[in-house]
Parts: sequence; structure tokens; C-alpha cells
Amino acid sequence: MTAARHANPPQPLLWDVFCRVVDNLGDIGVCWRLAANLAARHQQVRLWVDDESALRWMAPGALEDQFLGIQVLGWEQSRETKTLEKLAPADVWVETFGCEIAPEFIATHAYSTRSGGQNDTQKWPVWLNLEYLTAENFAERAHTLPSPIMSGPAAGGTKHFFYPGFTPGTGGLLREADLPARQAAFDRAAWLAGLGIGWQGERLVSLFCYEPTALEALLRQLAGESETAETTRNVIATHLLVTHGRAAEAVKKTIFNIENEPQPSWNKRRQLSISYLPALTQRDFDHLLWACDLNFVRGEDSLVRAIWAGRPFVWQIYPQHDNAHHDKLAAFLDVIDAPASLRRFHRTWNEVDSQPLQAPDLTSWSDAALRTRQRLLAQPDLVSQLLEFVARVRK
Repeated sequence: MTAARHANPPQPLLWDVFCRVVDNLGDIGVCWRLAANLAARHQQVRLWVDDESALRWMAPGALEDQFLGIQVLGWEQSRETKTLEKLAPADVWVETFGCEIAPEFIATHAYSTRSGGQNDTQKWPVWLNLEYLTAENFAERAHTLPSPIMSGPAAGGTKHFFYPGFTPGTGGLLREADLPARQAAFDRAAWLAGLGIGWQGERLVSLFCYEPTALEALLRQLAGESETAETTRNVIATHLLVTHGRAAEAVKKTIFNIENEPQPSWNKRRQLSISYLPALTQRDFDHLLWACDLNFVRGEDSLVRAIWAGRPFVWQIYPQHDNAHHDKLAAFLDVIDAPASLRRFHRTWNEVDSQPLQAPDLTSWSDAALRTRQRLLAQPDLVSQLLEFVARVRK
């Protein structure tokens, strides 16, 4: 009887993942999902982060090392030689979103390998630069390209660019192996009841946004007061679930402004009710998206989660001062084959133009969302591709 081909599975690797929190918490959100996904596949992860405060509500227990396979370390510790000398060398380094590993960290590693008698080919871990998510064509061209390092303590090393994306020529999207099963077992009414929300079958809309200028128009529209609404006779009762932080502050400020108009038309039919949510864990943010009939999301991590939810969604892209985000938004709408009404809504919501906010067409938007989800589920996810690429480079 011959031995099983996979009697000796590959040994788990040790990954150093580096994260600098710029703003809006998308950085740490993606990095924690990455770390958790790697750990779920029996990898060991050290997450180096310069502001870990969001993990207290995003992943309770993370800072107390309660997640098997994940250790959270402060960024400043990556500059402390005495601390670094006590740590086992990693097999993989991941710089996320263009953050750069501290020179002290690199120098300590270079010195330890030289003193250990290793040659240059043995010296460096697989070194990856995990880039921002984009649907633009350059992502495929640049994906996995090497970047040799010619000077400094890292001389002789090579970084590889790794681009998440929406096409087979990119690194794919973060997705847990059990995601479809968890979603299929989700009980919407029970989850809402756990938040103290007595759902009576009204349309549910989630709002995770910055401060869009069209927010007032959206609130009026949901309340049946929009001039662009096709009819006011059959206004659908809507319950708006507003996320903690900037979205909640924006809604409260907008409502205050509306109510102080000389002749307010705000919600006089009482067709719109609003709940302000507490800060949600990453798992409960997924539950929010699964519970709602329409999701407004922002940034990178929540966009991916909205795609996996398979519900109609509107994306507020992070604005850039040179309007480079306009092209990025257009590329995304192209890659999901968005219907005309969804494109118009996105352009207004993202201030690409000043057209009135159109009424949502949830039927066509739902079709586009489901097609996108099914197509992307058929592609390898980001962590599977990372593991395969790292194995190939290590050979």
C-alpha cells in the first residue's frame, strides 16, 4: 500500500504583517481580516500596527492574544533592537498599502542572518507589498512584479507587488472559506432583535459613509419627500441603520439642518425611521449587510463585504484631491457591469456630477450585485493566492 501523497502537509509559515492606520480605519480593517484569514489556514501571524485602538471593538480580544495564531504588536516595537532579537525570524513580510517596514527591523534581520552564516539567497523572507484595491487595468499589469532593492540594509532583497482585484489576472478578494455557509444560516430577525430593533418587514437600508453632499437628498427620498420619486402614493416604509462614527454624525447634522428650514418637509409621512448602531465587530458588520435590502458602504473593506453580501449596494469611494478617484470609480462600475441607473446614482453620491439623486432601482441593482458575487466566488480568494505565490517564490 503506497503512502498518501499528502501525508506530510506543508509546515505553517510565520508572517509579519505591517499596518499604518492613516484614517477611517480601512487599513486596520483589511489587515485584521487578512491576519484572521491566514490564521484560519493554520498560519502564524504577527500584526505590527501603529494604532491598535479600533481592534478593541472590531475584534474584541485581539489585543489580549485571544485569537489563535495572531499576535498584535505595536509599531514602535518594530524599531526596538532588543525586542526584535528575541523574536523568531518570519518567513513572509507583508507591507500593506505602501507602508514601509522600519529600517531598524530590516537592519536587525540583516545582521542576524549575516551573523548566522546565511548567504544572500537564504537571507530574506518573501517580501510583499499588498496594494490598494482597484479595478483599473494597471492592477493586472503590476500584479506580482518584482522590485529588487539595490541599497541600504535591505540590499539584495526583492519585494513583489501584490494587487487585490476583480479579475483572474489579479490577486482576488479577501474571503473566508466558511462565508457562504455562515450567510446561509443567518437569521435576520433574530440578529436585529439582538440590537433592540423590532423589525416589522419594512425595507432595511444600512448607511456607512463619509459626509456626502447628497445625504439630505437621500434622507428625503427614503422618507418619500424626494422630487425625483416616481410616486408618493406608494412610499415604502424604510428603516435606516446608521453605523457608528462619521456616518451617524453626518446624519444627525443633516437632520438638524433640514428641521431648521423655514418650511420643513422632513419625514412628515413618518415613512422613515432611523436607528443609530453601536460600533460593530467585523462579523456583525457582515450581519448588517446581510440584513439589509440596500447597503451604502465606503472605502475598501466594506466594499468587498458588500459584494459578498450579494445585496444592492452603493459605494462611496475615498475622495482624492486630484479627482483620481473618479477614474477608479468608473473602472469599478465597468467591471461589475453596472446598469445605467446605478452608474447615475454613484456619480451623484460621489460628487462626480451635480445631477439630482435618482430613485434606486433595486431590481436591476440586485441583479448586478448577484452576478458580481457569483463571478467573484468562482475566482480564487486573496489568501489562497497569497499562499500559492509565497510557496512558489520560496522554491
